[in-house]
Amino acid sequence: MADLGYQALLIALALSLYAVIIYTGAARKSAALYLESAHRAVVTTLLLVTLASAALIHAFLTRDFQLQYVAQYSNRSLSWFYTLAAFWAGQDGSLLFWTWLLAIFGVIVLVTNKKRHPELLPAAMAVIQFTTLFFLYLATFKTNPFARLPFVPEDGNGLNPLLQNPGMVFHPPSLYIGFVAFTVPFAFAIAALINKSLDERWIKSIRRWTLFAWLFLTIGNILGMQWAYVELGWGGYWGWDPVENASFLPWLTGTAFLHSVIVQERKGMLKIWNMVLVTLTFALTIFGTFVTRSGVISSVHAFGVSNLGPAFLAFLGLIIAGSAGLIISRSSLLQSRGHIGSWSSKEWSFLLNNILFLALTLAVLLGTIWPTVTEAVSQQKITVGPEWFNRMATPIGLAVFALTGLCALLAWNRTTKQNLLRSLRAPLLITLAIILLIVLLGVRGPLPLFALAIAIFSISATLLEFVRGARVRKKNEATGYPGALVSLARRNKRRYGGYIVHLGVLLLFLGIIGSSAFSLEKEATLRKGESLEIGRYRLLYQGMVSNERPDRRVDAARFDLFINGKPAGRMEAEKHLHPNFQPATEVAIRSNLREDLYVILASYDLSSQIATVSVLINPLILWMWIGGIVMTLGTLLAISPQGAGRKRDRAADGPEAA
Repeated sequence: MADLGYQALLIALALSLYAVIIYTGAARKSAALYLESAHRAVVTTLLLVTLASAALIHAFLTRDFQLQYVAQYSNRSLSWFYTLAAFWAGQDGSLLFWTWLLAIFGVIVLVTNKKRHPELLPAAMAVIQFTTLFFLYLATFKTNPFARLPFVPEDGNGLNPLLQNPGMVFHPPSLYIGFVAFTVPFAFAIAALINKSLDERWIKSIRRWTLFAWLFLTIGNILGMQWAYVELGWGGYWGWDPVENASFLPWLTGTAFLHSVIVQERKGMLKIWNMVLVTLTFALTIFGTFVTRSGVISSVHAFGVSNLGPAFLAFLGLIIAGSAGLIISRSSLLQSRGHIGSWSSKEWSFLLNNILFLALTLAVLLGTIWPTVTEAVSQQKITVGPEWFNRMATPIGLAVFALTGLCALLAWNRTTKQNLLRSLRAPLLITLAIILLIVLLGVRGPLPLFALAIAIFSISATLLEFVRGARVRKKNEATGYPGALVSLARRNKRRYGGYIVHLGVLLLFLGIIGSSAFSLEKEATLRKGESLEIGRYRLLYQGMVSNERPDRRVDAARFDLFINGKPAGRMEAEKHLHPNFQPATEVAIRSNLREDLYVILASYDLSSQIATVSVLINPLILWMWIGGIVMTLGTLLAISPQGAGRKRDRAADGPEAA
């Protein structure tokens, strides 16, 4: 079965090369007669890569430890759930998984655009198939997942305990889907440049693909944050690690692109800007794979040193150089039909939003590559820590979140001073009232209070847009507020789906403020019967317990929990000891809308029953995960097909989306 999988990859490589040649020729009108054969090659490539993927999964499930990849990332005691996840746990399998996703998306693009965008399809498919060809080359000749060992081990090494978490089962595939799906918008942008079809049609052809890619990149990032929070045992969720940054960078430029295409659709402006953004987003997805797989940039999340770096750099250079050449050659056709109007217009706020996102992208990118650059130039590695990233990201982030609320209050072209002041009155009064209440409750600190004020202002401004729209619907349709809200969202899914996404982002921001500015931490070494007090909590240490499992030993520190002096249950913080891996920390978390109580077992001695624990109170953390759910729901609304009522409401509502 493994030999069959490798042979399937080789044939898929040849077919993908054939498709690239035919599509490239068809884009130049010299091979249009062969298009159907290229289409069949694309479909067959998917079938062959699916066969190869099935062969690798079969090898995992049947414990074929002669395959080096299977032996490295699984063993006999691993459950079937995590055995399936081992498919993408390492470099070889993850590149095959990436290739499989590319093949799937290529067929979907082919099927859905044969009649819809026939003029763009050949060039777009040429780009998608060339990218597929590159990853097939890597999977076949650089990271063969079907490579065999010279012997058959009795058992495999097993999966890293840190990866045996539901979040890590879904986090990598979500990121991969987001990364790979951004190939499609890039492909259509290149096709539009090649064909000189530079009106708004190519934008409309990729709107849902862009939202789809952004959605999964968002889900992947949030799942990664949640995994880091519950599994790594350090009390945080984002450490500005290079691999974390690599998934954050295309999210930033993708978000900027989603906003700026609205201006192009509505006003015919920012055409060159949008071409640059979509190219940059795709290039950053390739940069992310380079960071993860080359070993050039050090990261605890990377796969280690490999020989893939030069290949990724060459591919990245080709993307940037080729795209830049096309954009420059078509610059005369990419001129805007209008210009940005008043500073009090919605299009001005979108442009400022883009500038802020690009500034943050540049700051994060510079901090990510700077240690590698300085080491290459001066042989001295200068470390860029979280403090630098936080110092750069904080002012830009605050400006972005403030603009999120302000943008909801602005009109296209120009907002009169009178209308702006009237729109600002309610959110500002709500913000002032809540901040005064927070101060009376004892919260202090100018920067935290300022950040909270921005969050409250933007949340209230966004919610008031729903209230205003629902009030009009209620009056026009003679229905109640719940029905009016449903009708509002159903009739303009893009606009109100975007507002829901903004609400989710702001809830995430609220969680970041609470956990960053108001957290408490305490560490203590306890004997059995001693207690630790922090905030309104008291943890009474009841000693250590140990139990053996088939693949590990689990040592747990038990605590009786008291809240404001009243019994509130039991908590257990654990260490998992696996034969082939470092001990893994399993934290104890008690979570509610107000705060998380987070208990880490740092060290212990079973014989003396002495344990050292770190305890944190992280306010508002749960709102981050709620924000992620809200962002997902808003994107699903924005991406869903628009009903017939949309046409009647177009003039009033406009084509807005997040």
